Amino acid sequence: MMLSDVMEDYLKAIYQLQRESDERIKTSAIAAELDVTSPTVTSMLDKLEDRGLVDREKYRGVTLTDEGETVALEVVRHHRLLEAYLTEHLDYDWAEVHEEADRLEHHISENFEARVADALDQPTVDPHGSPIPSADLEPPERPDGESVSEFEEGDVVVVEEVADRDADVLSYLADHGVEPGVELEIVEVAPFGMVTAHSSEHDEPVSLPESVAHHVRVAQPAEVEG
Repeated sequence: MMLSDVMEDYLKAIYQLQRESDERIKTSAIAAELDVTSPTVTSMLDKLEDRGLVDREKYRGVTLTDEGETVALEVVRHHRLLEAYLTEHLDYDWAEVHEEADRLEHHISENFEARVADALDQPTVDPHGSPIPSADLEPPERPDGESVSEFEEGDVVVVEEVADRDADVLSYLADHGVEPGVELEIVEVAPFGMVTAHSSEHDEPVSLPESVAHHVRVAQPAEVEG
């Protein structure tokens, strides 16, 4: 089945939104994820439904079919392997790799994908801590962690995953030592959602607005070790 790059982008976006929610994905959420208009999304969903890649229910949103999920997983695997390769072998900053991988993910062969995976010693996560689907395209298990905003003052947690969609946010987090594997102590949780934490990799505390804290997934050290 030959799909356009844009179709694959939609399937990947729906997959990522499904990973964050147990509910069907609304048109408005897809529009926000891809920075397009709702009518544009509706038009594309018509095409994806015709090809059997999404299941739609009127007024309730969409989910991926098994076939649609397989396509999405392949694109996600390409994307995250490329992010890891660009970071580890081409000295890209982790804030730069998302857009570069977006451009390349649709155009690599399965042979190239396999060689990249071998060069990286078959990684299971990308530079941002996101799980890489296996070569047989089984959906990866989501880490057990929660958003850092779910924890309380005094809690000590370890960063598991950071959303990679905003380069400016990633640069800010890296500058303040908020990266996968780093320990954070929650210093303050403000009533309006701001989380202040102290990173084991940085001298000064970092303040995370609610919109940023929501995309930093962490777990308590015992959970990480187990």
